[in-house]
Amino acid sequence: MIEKTSKRTRRRHSAEFKAKVVVAALREDKTINQLSTEFGVHPVVVGHWKKQALLALPGFFGRRLERETQAVESRERELFEQIGRLEVENRWLKKKFGPLT
Repeated sequence: MIEKTSKRTRRRHSAEFKAKVVVAALREDKTINQLSTEFGVHPVVVGHWKKQALLALPGFFGRRLERETQAVESRERELFEQIGRLEVENRWLKKKFGPLT
């Protein structure tokens, strides 16, 4: 007996498409089954993408705050280095030319 096996290639969806589906799922205007029919993906996939998005959301906001904090600290470090250089130059100039009065 010969069995027919059809090999389906796995469909790959873009990040934009996944985001669109997840946003629709998060709105909860339609059921996951309705969304899966509308977008042409399996209901389990829609649920999985929604779950992934919900798990990633807190980290998204945390990384943003972390990046902003690092940027501020970096700028602060640069400014302190500049202050140090200017103080050294100022002391050198005072030694070299004396106090300006």
